[in-house]
Parts: sequence; structure tokens; C-alpha cells
Amino acid sequence: MTAQFNYQKTAQRVLDIEKAAIDGLYQYLDHAFTEACQLLFDCPGKIIVTGMGKSGHIAHKIAATLASTGSPAFFMHPGEASHGDLGMIGKQDVVLALSNSGESSEIISLLPVLKRRAIPLICLTGNPSSTMAREANVHLCTRVEQEACPLGLAPTASTTAALVMGDALAVSLLEARGFTADDFALSHPGGALGKRLLLRVGDIMHKEQHVPSVGLNTLIIDALLEIGRSGLGFTAVVDEQQTLAGIYTDGDLRRTLDKKIDVHTTTIDKVMSSHCTTVHANMLAAEAVQLMEEKKISGLLVLDDARRPIGAFNMHDLLLAGVI
Repeated sequence: MTAQFNYQKTAQRVLDIEKAAIDGLYQYLDHAFTEACQLLFDCPGKIIVTGMGKSGHIAHKIAATLASTGSPAFFMHPGEASHGDLGMIGKQDVVLALSNSGESSEIISLLPVLKRRAIPLICLTGNPSSTMAREANVHLCTRVEQEACPLGLAPTASTTAALVMGDALAVSLLEARGFTADDFALSHPGGALGKRLLLRVGDIMHKEQHVPSVGLNTLIIDALLEIGRSGLGFTAVVDEQQTLAGIYTDGDLRRTLDKKIDVHTTTIDKVMSSHCTTVHANMLAAEAVQLMEEKKISGLLVLDDARRPIGAFNMHDLLLAGVI
């Protein structure tokens, strides 16, 4: 019987090689890296990222990272560029080209046009002596000692190094621009991340007649009807000025029944919780989730500046909104 192949040992070797490739990048964080960042920072147009084959896949990701972190960018396929897509590039743009060998024929064929139009070119290669390195305005070296592929054929460590260098550029630009979490959310409005960063309590809360509320002299049994109507598991208790006086929850009901209190003759002010956690409509929904987890509560009332209930929501509403 053939011994089982040791997949874990191979995986460990791959990780060791790729980690060494990343460690090797520190030596290339020199004046050229600063020049590249400054060129990209000062770019009044867009950053056009290009690469062929596996480098093209990495270029796609780098372009996406740049675009989502405050540096407008998009990917251009070098093979399509010579058949019309070069029209994407404007005089105010900068081109960032990736090729491990630095001899990608598809990219090299574009160089005369870029030179003629005076388009700044940053090349990211593993060969400082390559054609692309020589022709670039700025060359960033990402040379690796070996690929993780034992045949030395499949780009592995080299693509990892290129990806990491691209991330280093994007994050350096992000910090230099003072890019904030709010800025990031504006470019991710449709995803879960955008919802966590953009959605506020006022966007998801039940409003107006949908806010459960009873007066101080309401019988417990009638308050229970109000809780059932809203389906939120609690009701606000307000005074004559409609100011919050307390809250009554499903948990309060259990305690009421344990004490054998008559729900048909006792008013809600005798059993309500006077001190309760509340929020304002402008609070981030994600912050409300954290507060509810800390307090171990499943719902919240939303108050205005006069402490009048204007909204209410529970964990189910947050779930439906995609915040959790």
C-alpha cells in the first residue's frame, strides 16, 4: 500500500518560500518606491494598471485595491491595448505595468506609444536589467530567489511579491491622502462592509406609529397587547409630555409573572424598568450592535433630544438590514 502523500509538508515549504519572498522585498523599499508613490500621489488623472497572464490577475487586484482606497485606477489588458484600448489612457494618467521577467512582449509593444504621449510609466518587475525596467520612469524590483512551484514554472512566490508590493503602494497612498473609513464606505455602499460603515440607526429603525408606546397608567395586559402589535419584544412607557419614563420587555413580563402580579389590575409604571439603554438616530448601526451585545439586550429605543421615543428596533431588524 502506497504511503499517504504528506500534503502538510509541501504546504509548509510553500509558505516558507513565499514568506522569504516577502521578506526579500524590504531591500527594495528605497528611493524608487518613494518616487513611485509620489508619482501616483500627484497623478491628476487615473492609474492604469496592466499585466499579462498571471501578472494580469495581480494587476487586476492592485487596480481594485487602489480604486477602493482613494486612488482612482482601473485595469487595462495589454493585449487589447494595441487594438484600441490605449484610448483609455489620457495625458494626465500614469501607467503601472507588471511583468516578472520584464520582457512581456504585449507591454513592450506599448512603450513607444506611451513614450510619444509622455505618459509616466512605473514598471514592477523581477528583473532590474529588463527592457521594461530600463524604459520605465520608475522601476520597482520584486525579484524572488525561487518560485514555490518545484518545477520553477508556475508563478507563485513572484506573484505574491508583486501583490504585496502593490498593497504597499496602495496603503502608502491611502495614508498620505488621509483616506478615512467614511471615504472607504462611500466606495463600498452595496456590500456588507458599506452597510457597517454607512447605515445609521435612523435608516433601519421602526418609526412613528410603528414605535411601541404606552402611558404610565396603562394596565400591564394592555401593554402586552402593544408589545404583541409591534413584534419587537418591548414597549416604551411615556409620561404626559411623551417623554420616556421607562421600558417594559418580555424579560420584565417573566419577572412580573414570577412575582404573581395581576396583569389585569396593575399598571405598567409599577413594573417597568425606569433605567434603560437608549440610542440616537445618528448612531452607526454597527455601534448599536456592539452596544446591544455588551448590554446583552435584543432591542433598543431611539430618542430625540427631548428624550421622546422616535424609533425602535431589534436584532432582527439589524439582521434584515445586513449589518450583522
